[in-house]
Amino acid sequence: MKTAQIRRTFLDYFARHDHEIVPSSSLVPRSDPTLMFTNAGMVQFKDAFLGLESRRRPRAAGSQKCIRISGKHNDLENVGRTSRHHTFFEMLGNFSFGDYFKREAILRAWDLLAAGYGLPPDRLLATVFEEDDEAAGIWIADIGLPESRVLRRGTADNFWAMGETGPCGPCSEILIDRGEAYGPADPDNGERFFEMWNLVFMQYERREPGGPLLPLPRPSIDTGMGLERLASVLQGVDSNYDIDVLRPLIDRAAAIAGQRYGSVPDDDVSMRVIADHARMAAFLIAEGVFPDKSGREYVLRRVMRRAVRHGHRLGIPRPFLHEVALDVVDLMAADYPELAERRALIGEVVQQEEIRFRATLERGLDLLASNDRWIDDAAGRRLPGDVAFRLYDTCGFPLDLVDVIGAEQGFGVDRDGFDRAMEAQRERSVWRGSGERKVAAAFQDMRGAAGPTAFVGYETDEAAGVRVVGIVRDGERVAEAREGEVVAVAIDRTPFHGEAGGQVGDAGIIEGPGVSVAVEGASRPLPDLIVHSGRVVSGTLREGAVVRAAVDSGRRAAIRRNHTATHLLHRALREVLGPHAAQKGSLVAHDRLRFDYSHFAPLSPEEIRRIEELVNREIVANHGVTTEVTGMEDARRAGAVAIFEEKYGESVRMVRVSPASLELCGGIHAARTGDIGLFKVLSDGAVAAGVRRIEAATGPAAVEHVLGIESALASTADLLRAAPMDVPERVRRLLAREKEAEREIADLRRRLAGAAVGPRDGGGRDVRVIAGVKVAARLVPVGDPAVLRDVADRLRQEIGSGLVALAGVHDGKANILVATTPDVRDRLRAGDILREIAAVVGARGGGKPDIAQAGGGDPRKLDEAIERVYSIVAARLERDA
Repeated sequence: MKTAQIRRTFLDYFARHDHEIVPSSSLVPRSDPTLMFTNAGMVQFKDAFLGLESRRRPRAAGSQKCIRISGKHNDLENVGRTSRHHTFFEMLGNFSFGDYFKREAILRAWDLLAAGYGLPPDRLLATVFEEDDEAAGIWIADIGLPESRVLRRGTADNFWAMGETGPCGPCSEILIDRGEAYGPADPDNGERFFEMWNLVFMQYERREPGGPLLPLPRPSIDTGMGLERLASVLQGVDSNYDIDVLRPLIDRAAAIAGQRYGSVPDDDVSMRVIADHARMAAFLIAEGVFPDKSGREYVLRRVMRRAVRHGHRLGIPRPFLHEVALDVVDLMAADYPELAERRALIGEVVQQEEIRFRATLERGLDLLASNDRWIDDAAGRRLPGDVAFRLYDTCGFPLDLVDVIGAEQGFGVDRDGFDRAMEAQRERSVWRGSGERKVAAAFQDMRGAAGPTAFVGYETDEAAGVRVVGIVRDGERVAEAREGEVVAVAIDRTPFHGEAGGQVGDAGIIEGPGVSVAVEGASRPLPDLIVHSGRVVSGTLREGAVVRAAVDSGRRAAIRRNHTATHLLHRALREVLGPHAAQKGSLVAHDRLRFDYSHFAPLSPEEIRRIEELVNREIVANHGVTTEVTGMEDARRAGAVAIFEEKYGESVRMVRVSPASLELCGGIHAARTGDIGLFKVLSDGAVAAGVRRIEAATGPAAVEHVLGIESALASTADLLRAAPMDVPERVRRLLAREKEAEREIADLRRRLAGAAVGPRDGGGRDVRVIAGVKVAARLVPVGDPAVLRDVADRLRQEIGSGLVALAGVHDGKANILVATTPDVRDRLRAGDILREIAAVVGARGGGKPDIAQAGGGDPRKLDEAIERVYSIVAARLERDA
């Protein structure tokens, strides 16, 4: 069975047994601020298990993309070294939300494994929680397993909990005996008896850490089975890495390296790492996560660089990881179409990151090879642990590679110091959450008591006769709020759009007999609960009161324009730049719109103009904006663009704003594109590696911006005494004249500095011979860094062999330069000499072994700094002698 067939067999089986087949949710769990990545199949159902979300159908099944590389599920160092650890994997699972329980879960699992997949029943075992007599009885009485093949285990192995509090319960694992070839018949031998499927029976709730287990009113089922593990069994291979969706990636890595998989164990590890990490990179990039310096992006960068380092270890001399990542697309795009949609993006991101990293890697090798100043001779020629860690953290150098280089060059590594630095980094990088607000208990209580909020804002800007169902003040639910108090209010029906999908919440007023509340914003602390934040302007607001809710229509009209324009902008970006220019985030406010998108270079003026032309063409066409509520699969078939980071429900809302623009969106929009009036790009800039941001304006704000540009152009034309259309040519001529003047000034500075130094013929009072080395240290009247370099080159030629130190003042700042001739560079490193001289004036800088510069500090101390050059050189030469 191919992996795709195994996945399909699982989903088809549970579809036949009345389960809703749900697509995999995003690897980035936007709805769960406690997780860095989706790490289990139940993550997308967490709200349902917690009772915060009701589902139309009480059964579900799916195959969930998972990443386990952070928190308690961090197996990164084991990846490639064991047969079953991965950063990225798929988890098959079936779920019951208060419907069936233990017996049906066990019967279904057994039936699918034995009948559906044809696994020999006599090779299957089960584990149960030591106190779970019910589950043990089902395995023995209903399934017919001998009691010897039903293993009772303790809390650590067979009791599952969502956290210190929340739903929890015993679980039952299904193991397979792979036979004598994998070791003795000991159930604790994980190579012979390994877990395939875990059935979790959520039947309790713990409301406080260490508190009692309280029975849940509607016990539920959550199961998880690793697809790769199951595939290794059904395909008859020893390792997950030999299955049909991983072995081709290993073979690709082997071919690129010019080696044979299975010949050298350490090389095999490297090939497996490359295969695993290429999968994780391809899937994360397809969802809009790009390698960068923090958070999820840092994890991706670290994993990609780890793969490249293993390629470097295999002797691969060129960028290669993108080739393996594109093989991932070819192998899995049929089941995950987002891979095909973003194929070009995946290849580009992976290749560019590897190019950057290889440059960093080479710099690190050069530093290790040449920088003796790092080596602590007093500690027995050891590389300090913090330096080794910096090489690891920024250059991707693992400790074992530093050890190898150290053995070649005669130094060791301070491993204890490295471990301390690593631990400090772990503390800094602990996942603090996605930044989303945690749902206050008061809002959960309000939602439980009052039910979901009915949103009527698509049809109207106001609603009369609505009832106040909850009031929160200072985080607590209250029965009433008086004048002047800041509150969050829920009503049973509302025209206010709660902040979501980048669109800000509406503002307006809630008022009734004797009471008025100024609403400053609306939000969704829970998916189906809208709360209105504001201040009681007059009277007393009471729970149960009947009021009128009205949105600020002028502000909403501006939001409508900007939101519809955002959809047109997204379409235009994809047309001008390519399909990789996918949405990464947005802000739709009343005064502006902001759109983050995937791209690697600044927009050219021509591209900006083309984007504006495309958007304004659709505005002038005055298309009617239409919406349709449908199922997710129907939306996919219709070609609707979805944002992978968003969490969609069972029904989705498609918004078509032009013949070419169809997106899933729950926001409010203009009735027609002509309502936007005018679209104008205000700026384009970078916000992260591979992510750029456009800010734009529409309607009156765009007109005001254009008028401002016209005014500035008219003022400039007036200053230049030219017509507005002649301004560009006039400015070009002025810039050319300025550039010529700058060249003349620079030439005069060089002549002045050269004349002040004058020819010395290798002698003179400021050229001294110290231990056989000529040293020339001088103050020059022009301290421009470029001038200092020119003069230093001239002096090095004059003295033939030795060291030159120059200092001067430029723009009120001290500048110092130290340069050596090649023959003394190893004895007198320019950077080392510079640091000591610069310390006299408080300057900072650095450079190469043969030339280094520093700037800043107190120019009044330059005389002292230059005089110190000779004693510094003498001390260093004496020490080396």
